[in-house]
Amino acid sequence: MMQPRIILLKEGTDSSQGKPQLISNINACQAIVDAVRTTLGPRGMDKLLVSDQGKSTISNDGATIMKLLDIVHPAAKTLVDIAKSQDAEVGDGTTSVVLLAGEFLKQVKPFIEEGVHPQIIIRAFRKATHLAVNKIKELSVGVQTSDASEHRELLTKCASTALSSKLVAHQKEFFAKMVVDAVMTLDTLLPLNMIGIKKVPGGALEESKLIDGVAFKKTFSYAGFEMQPKKYTDLKIALLNVELELKAEKENAEVRVDSVQEYQNIVDAEWKILYEKLDKIHESGAKVVLSKLPIGDVATQYFADRDMFCAGRVVDEDLKRTLKACGGAVQTSVQAMTDDVLGRCSLFEEVQIGGERYNLFSGCPQAKTCTLVLRGGAEQFMEETERSLHDAIMIVRRAIKNDSVVAGGGAIEMELSRYLRDYSRTIAGKEQLLIGAMAKALEIIPRQLCDNAGFDATNILNKLRQKHAAGGTWFGVDITAEDIADNFEACVWEPALVKINALTAASEATCLILSVDETIKNPKSGGGEGQAPMGRGRGRPR
Repeated sequence: MMQPRIILLKEGTDSSQGKPQLISNINACQAIVDAVRTTLGPRGMDKLLVSDQGKSTISNDGATIMKLLDIVHPAAKTLVDIAKSQDAEVGDGTTSVVLLAGEFLKQVKPFIEEGVHPQIIIRAFRKATHLAVNKIKELSVGVQTSDASEHRELLTKCASTALSSKLVAHQKEFFAKMVVDAVMTLDTLLPLNMIGIKKVPGGALEESKLIDGVAFKKTFSYAGFEMQPKKYTDLKIALLNVELELKAEKENAEVRVDSVQEYQNIVDAEWKILYEKLDKIHESGAKVVLSKLPIGDVATQYFADRDMFCAGRVVDEDLKRTLKACGGAVQTSVQAMTDDVLGRCSLFEEVQIGGERYNLFSGCPQAKTCTLVLRGGAEQFMEETERSLHDAIMIVRRAIKNDSVVAGGGAIEMELSRYLRDYSRTIAGKEQLLIGAMAKALEIIPRQLCDNAGFDATNILNKLRQKHAAGGTWFGVDITAEDIADNFEACVWEPALVKINALTAASEATCLILSVDETIKNPKSGGGEGQAPMGRGRGRPR
């Protein structure tokens, strides 16, 4: 007699499990890798992504592309997360980490199809990753930081390696120097938010400049503004969160007056309050007044008459940077404008940059800060330049904090691949095959560098394998000569941390995807807010 079918889950719940589920997850990840595959390296192509609002972004930064691809497949989202984590932790190597994870999965797919248990694969991968990370630490070259010029040289090389695969690769010398200067002006903790980046359309890329101090765009101003001086030296700055204008009463306020005189008194009182505020600011000795709230025309004129400069509606972020750099405190009332709440700086000026006027504060005593002013033609181009510089800035910060480097251009991957392959021959059992698979997967980085540059990948990889087997540790792909070269000599350097992080993140993602053998798609439940059907997520705009 047939057993009646027991329905455990709600009608309409879709669950797939076992081997087919694993294979389909791996295939979904392959599709994502294919989206960013061609962006790797100096000859990488860029992607043009158009959002549903019609905003277009041109980028070859792995993390940016992954964020903008609205991915709904639950397993494939893991790859987006590792790209984001690489971006947050190290800043560069986002494409590499996605590529590695995808290739690891591709290499283990045949084993899964043949019925090897995922846990065995995971164990082998964890072991191999552990070995590889230790090998990177052992191989990485520490750098002497005692000699300032040598240290600077090293940082510039790391920055130009990070920039060589970006849109601004032609100007990488110019920008690498600028990025190193920017990071060097910061104090020991290297806070990222103390490097401001402002974009001014127009002009050539080389007209971008680094301003030692805070710079922000001239704010909205009233009549009388032109009469204010635009340059001061050794000045005091008042930072306010106070509105300096005559305000209309709030809605529905009703004031009943019996005589014209009473009305006049009300008006006079308003003016008196405003003038009292302005007098207090003037008496404090401040020469520049910055306020988060609007500064009206009366106040503008008042300051102009007294040789003071004012800017209202300053963006919060800019005000905070000025505060950190120049000291002082943001005041919410003008009653206690004592000397210690005023900021100081040695030079303030307003200059024309392109079509915009910028207020610059330099020689700030408190915290070290700087502003990169980027120039360039198209809006998208400047945004991509900003993303590229962000990567380079992060790399330089990492290189200062962990001063050990390895050679880029696929060199370290080939060396790890050789090391793991040799190791796998010394052990027996399934692990041998699996560690060998990981060794093979590492070759994807040099292979992709060759493919993106249009080289014969097989030929170059053969040369590299031969060279590494003979002990040429730092040999990698030489893009310029379509050959192989000692990339350590050629100054293609990357902080060891980038590689360690990329390898561990890719390996973790692989293990995570392999350990999932069932996805249950739950239709929206009737009562409350249910779950979006996984894999077909209700595309909410992010």
